[in-house]
Amino acid sequence: MRPIRRILVAVKNPAARALPAVNKAAQIAKGLGAHLTLFHDIATPLYAEALQGREFDLQSWQREVQTARREQLEKLAVRIRKHGIAVDVVADWDYPPYEAIIRKSQRLAADLLVVENHHGTGRHPARWLLAYTDWELLRTCPIPVLLVKNRRLYHRPRVLAAVDPSHAFAKPTNLDRQILRAGAQLVHALRGELHALHVFHSGVPMVPAMPDGLMMDLAAERDLERAARRKLERAVDGFDVKRSHCHLVEGRPNEAIPSAAKRERSAIVAMGIVSRSGLKRFFIGNTAEFVMDAVTADILVVKPADFASRVPRTGRGVQILSMPILPG
Repeated sequence: MRPIRRILVAVKNPAARALPAVNKAAQIAKGLGAHLTLFHDIATPLYAEALQGREFDLQSWQREVQTARREQLEKLAVRIRKHGIAVDVVADWDYPPYEAIIRKSQRLAADLLVVENHHGTGRHPARWLLAYTDWELLRTCPIPVLLVKNRRLYHRPRVLAAVDPSHAFAKPTNLDRQILRAGAQLVHALRGELHALHVFHSGVPMVPAMPDGLMMDLAAERDLERAARRKLERAVDGFDVKRSHCHLVEGRPNEAIPSAAKRERSAIVAMGIVSRSGLKRFFIGNTAEFVMDAVTADILVVKPADFASRVPRTGRGVQILSMPILPG
């Protein structure tokens, strides 16, 4: 992961009373001396039927709305600049929102995207509908994404980097280094602590049919645990991770990662994901989906270094729709 020099914050509602993503992005920018861009995507559709028979200047209306949104963002920027942070504001007409955000990050050559979780914490029966923008951003954004899930400002936060040095879950070889680098930059910015978590599965059957067999199974499990710990220690080599901050847990990632994050009082969980393709192109993976839904901490999502987004670089402008014709 390259150094964080420019941070893009996707501001869903510039007039909202609480904007935790903006506040936390400002903390990171302050710590790293990075440039901050506040971006609001104007994706409100315009219905063609509303224009019929009216004298309507589409371009004037676009400029009026765009100016109003920029003024709202500028009020936020004024407050942030008081802390010595370089910040600019942008409001564009484009859709869908996740594509607009990625296009803006590419044009600005942003190194980190900060977004606020659209549906809060906890499982919800309609979470795919409510958080469509979140999931599509995580699936298609080529740069690291910090998904802000709570309002608490960072105070020397613990960043838990979930790595897979055994590559048991089909993660690319270089992804662990990318996760640790990203976590280390946030730790440096926020004067926190970097922790590393490796969830391993022994796979050793514990069938005590005979006393000797049980002892052999226990010995094999201990050997696997020692091997997993050596891999974890090699993975964090070169990073400022204390031995006591290396956490080795046997079990399933979708259960172990949320438990470890809660136990270690982690403010941020850094994890890597690999987007699926083909028929499952809208899905990231069952483990990642469960973890991101279950963890109450903020989540830093990192992609492999060679990941390339397929989002078109050309914006779509104003979305003009036609009202559906209902029967009867």
